[in-house]
Amino acid sequence: MKPLAALALLSTLTSAACATAPDALPAPPNYAAVPTQDPTPNARLYAACLEQAAAAGAYRRTDDGRGAEFLLFTCTGAPAAAFATALILWSDRIGSVFQRDGRTFRSTAKVQGDLFGVDACSTDAAGTDPVCILSFNAGDFLDQ
Repeated sequence: MKPLAALALLSTLTSAACATAPDALPAPPNYAAVPTQDPTPNARLYAACLEQAAAAGAYRRTDDGRGAEFLLFTCTGAPAAAFATALILWSDRIGSVFQRDGRTFRSTAKVQGDLFGVDACSTDAAGTDPVCILSFNAGDFLDQ
């Protein structure tokens, strides 16, 4: 019985020591370049929309009230038409189509709670007048 009691005591002491050991130090930051790939056709839609919006000065700042800061870029015309057309099949498939203010909106991701961080294009009732709003999560630096 004594060897069993000694083993139980050793096990208890080992568990207690592990439970009170200091947390491991965090790993140092990894400053390696982030791997990239060639842009897809949909990535080019984003770039064209952002380029047109930036050139037109069509961007605004907002925050979600939970600590996230965004720049919203609004494109129209040909870049918005191409983006909106590309979203038709995608948004139908993922269930990200909604109506608001007489317009049909199609988003790149399903809206979870609100439109913060959601990229979407809208068209009027005739399916024309495309407008796309793309969210850029900028971080705290934006507030300076």
